[in-house]
Amino acid sequence: MPAAARPLDGRVALVAGASRGIGAAASVALAEAGAHCVLVARTVGALEALDNRVKAVGGDATLVPLDLCDGAGVDRLGAALHERFGRLDALLGNAAMLGALTPATHTEPATFEQTLATNVTANFRLIRSMEPLLRASDAGRAVFLTSGVARRVVPFWSAYAASKAALEMLVLTWAAEIAGGSLRVNLYNPGPTRTAMRAGAFPGEDPQSLPPPERHGPALVRLLSPACTMHGQWVAGDLDAPATVN
Repeated sequence: MPAAARPLDGRVALVAGASRGIGAAASVALAEAGAHCVLVARTVGALEALDNRVKAVGGDATLVPLDLCDGAGVDRLGAALHERFGRLDALLGNAAMLGALTPATHTEPATFEQTLATNVTANFRLIRSMEPLLRASDAGRAVFLTSGVARRVVPFWSAYAASKAALEMLVLTWAAEIAGGSLRVNLYNPGPTRTAMRAGAFPGEDPQSLPPPERHGPALVRLLSPACTMHGQWVAGDLDAPATVN
């Protein structure tokens, strides 16, 4: 990528849930745009494979094998980033789990609780730990991935829909609390995309009929760039004309 097209040159970006799907595609796009990527996921092998993709586009990354439901681990990560970089310029909250698609009253309590822990509480811990680092940046940016089921009723999706609705209110409330500063926070709904989670939710669907995760890279790069002025917005992933961010 030409230097003029590297809007994140010299910046530090953390991708939570980086190892596959939209998280992996966004990581490559952010690296290609010049960011040093801090890639967080549970599995070492998947992170190493992603690191190879990042290096292939001329980027570099720090790999962090971490279960984001480990709140103390998230706090330690924040402390380590502060010691190494002193700031965080971009945060992409992508980690999520689908949970069980069953009637609400048939959902196992442990499954419901784990879905909320992954989709809501883990993001709360990220916000809590990373906000001081984002404020230390001259133009901190944060984006969290959401879903259309957060805003419409879909039978059998109770745990996932409840978790995404809670995530949206968490992020939008945080955005309202920090309004007026240099930090910008938004939600991004990618819509139907060719991912493993989508295949699990719709096993009869032809994956080739859906856009690949890489289609979201440009919009996410723009939302996480210093030039983005949007704040506290719900952004739809329009694949033909990716999100306008100023």
